[in-house]
Amino acid sequence: MSRMRLFVLPALFAIAWLNVARPAEEPVARPPAPKPVPPEQLESAIRRGVEYLVKTQNKDGSWGSPRWTGGVDRDPVPSSFHSFGVAVTAMGIEALLETGGDMPPVQKAIERATAYLLQELPNLRRADQGNLPNVWGHCFGIQTLIALHRRTPAGDSARRQLLEKHIREQLAFLPRFETIHGGWFYYAGGLQRPLAPSCSFVNASVLVALARARDLGMDLPDKVVQRAVQSTAGQRKPDSSFLYSISSPLEEGGAMRPINRPAGSLGRSQACNLALRLWGDKRITDAVLKEWLDRLITRQGWLDFGRKRPIPHESFAAVAGYFYYFGHYYASLCILQLPADDRAFYQDHLARILIERQEEEGSWYDYPLYSYHKPYGTAFALLSLGCCRKAQGTPGR
Repeated sequence: MSRMRLFVLPALFAIAWLNVARPAEEPVARPPAPKPVPPEQLESAIRRGVEYLVKTQNKDGSWGSPRWTGGVDRDPVPSSFHSFGVAVTAMGIEALLETGGDMPPVQKAIERATAYLLQELPNLRRADQGNLPNVWGHCFGIQTLIALHRRTPAGDSARRQLLEKHIREQLAFLPRFETIHGGWFYYAGGLQRPLAPSCSFVNASVLVALARARDLGMDLPDKVVQRAVQSTAGQRKPDSSFLYSISSPLEEGGAMRPINRPAGSLGRSQACNLALRLWGDKRITDAVLKEWLDRLITRQGWLDFGRKRPIPHESFAAVAGYFYYFGHYYASLCILQLPADDRAFYQDHLARILIERQEEEGSWYDYPLYSYHKPYGTAFALLSLGCCRKAQGTPGR
C-alpha cells in the first residue's frame, strides 16, 4: 500500500497543478472552406472499403491474424491475438452495419462475424500479468452488440435477450480490469486489480461505448464509470489537450513533453472530448469540439507523419501510427455532436482526407499490427465516412 501511495499522490498533485487556470493559447486558425465531396465519390470509397472487408474475411467469420507484417510488436501468445481478433471483428461488424447496405454478401459476412463474436467474446481474458489487450475487445464488443441490438426487430425478443445477456457479461468484465486510478489501460502489472496508470484515450473509448449502453437502458457499474470519467477529466490540460496517461507528469519532461502537448494529443483529444461531453462535462462545448476539429484539419501533418511507421511513437511529437484512424473516427463522432448546420464543413474536410488515403485494394491502414491493421483501419475509416454522409444521424441512436 505504501508504494501505491507514493505513486498515486504525486501524480494527482501534478495533474491538479496542470488544471490551474493559465492564459489561453492563440486561437487555432479555421481551415479554408472545403470543396464539397460529391455523394457518388463518397459512396464509391465506402463501397470499395466494404468490398475489401467482405473479401478478406476469415473462414471462421473473423478478420485479421497473427501473421507478421513488419511491425515491432511482441505480444503474449496466444491470448493477445485472441483479443485483437475479437476487437477487430467487432469493429468490422459495426462498419458493415453502418455502411454496408443490405446486399446478400454483406449480410452473410455480418452473420458469420456475429456468430464468431458471440462465441468468442465470453472467452476474452487478460493476456498475461503485464498486458490487457482484452480491454479493447470488451470496449468494441459492447459497442457492436448494441449496434446489433438496435437493428434487431422489437418482435424478436429472443434475439434481443441474447444480445443483452452478452452486453451484461462484457459490462461485468470492466470492473475486473479497472486500474487502481480508475479507467483502463492495455498494459499493467499486478496479479489482481491492474497496477497501471489510467490511460486517457483507452478510458475515452470505453466511456463512449458505455454511453451507448446507458442509452440502451443497460445497468452500468456506476462507481467504475464515475472513476473513469474523473480520471479522464483529470488528464485534461487547460488547452483541452490530454495527457497520454496519468503517469505522464512524473516522467522526464512531464506534462510538457511533446506527446502531452497539442500536437501529440491530436489523436486523443477527439475521443476524450467526446467521452467527457457524453458524460456531462459542460466544459466540452461546441466551440471546443470545433477547435479540435480545426486542429485536426490544419495540423493534419502531425498525425500523418506517423502513419505507417512500424515503430510506435517514433514520429514528431511522439505520435504513433495507430492514432491516425482512431483519431479520425472519434473526430467523425464529434462532428455529429454539432448542430446540423455546422456539420457539412467538417464532413467534407474529413471525407477528403480519408478518401485520399484509401489504398488501391480498398483498405486503409496506419500501423502494421500483425495482419489486424488493414481490417481495423478499414473499419475505422468506413465508420468515419459513414458519419460524413450529410443525412447521417448519430450512430447507435
